[in-house]
Amino acid sequence: MSRLVPPAAVVEIARTLERAGFEAWCVGGAVRDALLGIPTLDWDLATSARPEEVQRLFRRTVPVGIQFGTVGVLDRDGVLHEVTTFRHDVETDGRHAVVRFGASLEEDLARRDFTVNAIAVHPERLEVRDPFGGRADLEARRIRCVGDPAERMREDRLRALRALRFAGRFDFAIDPATWAAIAASAPHLGRLSMERVKQELEKVMAQVPRPSATLARYRDAGVFAALVPALAEAPTARFAAIDHLPYRALPGRPGRVALRLAALFAEPGQAPARDLERVLKALRFSNVEARLAVDVAQAVGRVEALETLERDRVVLRQWVAAAGRLVAPAAVRVLAARERADASPDASDIARRFRRLHRAVLAVAWRDPIAIADLAVDGDDLRAAGIADGRAIGETLHRLLRLVLEDPGRNRRDLLLDAARLD
Repeated sequence: MSRLVPPAAVVEIARTLERAGFEAWCVGGAVRDALLGIPTLDWDLATSARPEEVQRLFRRTVPVGIQFGTVGVLDRDGVLHEVTTFRHDVETDGRHAVVRFGASLEEDLARRDFTVNAIAVHPERLEVRDPFGGRADLEARRIRCVGDPAERMREDRLRALRALRFAGRFDFAIDPATWAAIAASAPHLGRLSMERVKQELEKVMAQVPRPSATLARYRDAGVFAALVPALAEAPTARFAAIDHLPYRALPGRPGRVALRLAALFAEPGQAPARDLERVLKALRFSNVEARLAVDVAQAVGRVEALETLERDRVVLRQWVAAAGRLVAPAAVRVLAARERADASPDASDIARRFRRLHRAVLAVAWRDPIAIADLAVDGDDLRAAGIADGRAIGETLHRLLRLVLEDPGRNRRDLLLDAARLD
């Protein structure tokens, strides 16, 4: 039971509420995670006090979601704790709910999505209220809706995606009736905002140890058919590469996000879907993330034979030149992840191979001339040598680049001007 002891600041907030004559209980994900033995920092409280009463009781508050009964209370250290009034839904359109205050704790728990999230614990007495069998479902490692699964999904279509994420995060099974409701809800997911869908995908990537299993469930439940048709029939192997790509969503650092997005769509020897960038932008990924993901997927698609790329320096230079200095190393990471996804548990040989390839790509990218700007001549040099101005200049520079990619030793002004005059 010690796992259920909330932080002292949360206990103090609850005491203040109870001294004023209100109920106060810890609810939600913190209780669930504590019962699973997972450390948690975000302890939320549910109370019989109305939002205006919570604001009156505490000196420092933030109106997090007053219309839904949620007030943020800042403790002495400035940490925000959400305090939400007991409520029940009056009306919902599958995206937004109209709530009514004045419910009991049990009524408040009854409106929650899954039994494992519908457990309450008293902050001081550590008394547990579990009217829907959430602890039994935690023991059985099962995601199950509170009450009627179909009704829960109709109330909030996002719950279908949340169920899939929780199952993946905790490696839980999904109760058959809940799974059927998820599949039935999938065609209606277009009612969700793309920002919410994006947030769920990012949480899958960040929280789930093996995102591939969750994405396969997205496919099998019909979620991708409704939201990302390009992935509706994707093989599980396509998803498996993501398990081998680290994820960090850092401000100003879109690279990790883009790598995993690219891996979803990248296939060696095949051009990615023509509408890939449009799909990613529709999902509200930034222009930078979408463009980088497309560039990486295209670079992976240009690899016809990985063995040739590894052993033929000319082919490697041509590939890095086509991909770009910044994109080529990222594409190697995706290629390595795909190889590891298809390999046996002992992937040490693959790791060694791709470390060599990664070093070779970096050497080519930053030492060899692989772009027109790297050539020892420019347009002015060609015009001075008698090359006709206009389109001929560009065509000649591209031809000279092809020569240099075959042999970087030819990147000398005299040799390139001689080659240009032969055109």
